[in-house]
Amino acid sequence: MKLCWRWSFLLVLTSCLWPFTAGGQIDPVKRELIEFGYNAALEGHAPLSAYAFYYRNQPDFLRTNLTLRLAVAPTYLDSELGIAHVIGENTDLGIGVAGGGYADSYPEIRRGTYLTGESFNGYGAQTSLSLYHLFNPGQQIPLNGLLRGTAHFSTYDRDEDTAAGFQLPKDRDTFSVRTGLRWGGREPILMPPLAMELSAWYEGQFRTGSGTYGFDDRSVEPQSHLFWGQALIAYTLPELKHSFYLSLTAGTSVQADRFSAYRLGSLLPLVSEFPLPLPGYYYQEISAKDFAVLGGNYVVPLDPQQRWNLSGTASTAVVDYLPGFEQPGHWHSGVGGGILYNGPSWKILVGYGYGVDAIRSHGRGAQSVGILVQIDLGHARSALPESTQPGSWRGLQQLFNIFGK
Repeated sequence: MKLCWRWSFLLVLTSCLWPFTAGGQIDPVKRELIEFGYNAALEGHAPLSAYAFYYRNQPDFLRTNLTLRLAVAPTYLDSELGIAHVIGENTDLGIGVAGGGYADSYPEIRRGTYLTGESFNGYGAQTSLSLYHLFNPGQQIPLNGLLRGTAHFSTYDRDEDTAAGFQLPKDRDTFSVRTGLRWGGREPILMPPLAMELSAWYEGQFRTGSGTYGFDDRSVEPQSHLFWGQALIAYTLPELKHSFYLSLTAGTSVQADRFSAYRLGSLLPLVSEFPLPLPGYYYQEISAKDFAVLGGNYVVPLDPQQRWNLSGTASTAVVDYLPGFEQPGHWHSGVGGGILYNGPSWKILVGYGYGVDAIRSHGRGAQSVGILVQIDLGHARSALPESTQPGSWRGLQQLFNIFGK
């Protein structure tokens, strides 16, 4: 049981890391962060919902026109070197390399049941080439365009719970192209005080090694096409100091399969560039070929320094299920709340979530508790003594061993 929990942690940790770092433009701001998120389901047996990684964005890396973006998890690394002004003054180039263990693992969840016998481990490596173009230089709200090509290799392995008769997918290469427009943007931090975005995206995925797998009852499509968009706003009221965040994300697909479907659930805001949250649900519990999610949160300070805050969140989604994942009803909603501590270098949110429409053994309704932590090392280093702790990841592993008992 301990080993299963540990592998599940690494699975979520790494498979969710690369979308967070693969942004729609080169980040011009120097950042050094540690991010941690964890959701624990209070009913049923679920894959562990967690992420933890070190994130660094370094403009003027070696030369003034270079930016290094790096994200490091215990078993995975994602990096991109941004080169400014490659094709004219307003077009930049990004060269990405990523890879590691458990990056392509897959948990099967149908009708609120985590099917460990149909879940398996996956490992991956990829390279990417991106062009970023600024269409409106000098304007207060930037309009950026992206064109990215990616080559990704995936290989699969059984874990201790995969059913003996379950046939793994073939190892394969996936070549993808992604393009989109983003007006505005959101910083890659927990609960940004100010943000707005309107964006539209397309991604085409083209695979080798397609065909049937499992119990000869599912397949890998040779190609899938995804279309989605997002509108969001974050704002802090200047006098009340209340802050809110509201987002609407919607998408559709052509020839989607288990590896390209939209997957909704849990409340982990930095789990990807486009998170699809449903408080109280398992992570990636709902598999959809079409969806729309409306969600947001509201934060009220409890003291004049705004260190202690009350936070409330809610999400609702309408989905068209991926074939094989159908369940009664097309609406899913979740609500939650918590306590947010907002220090100069730390943000910690401890909260509760209730999945209103989640299916469990007793019927509808599911509960979860979670924690979100962000440490800004740029501020932390000025406030904390200089020290190194090479055993910090071992401490994190011990923490999850306790949860797995």
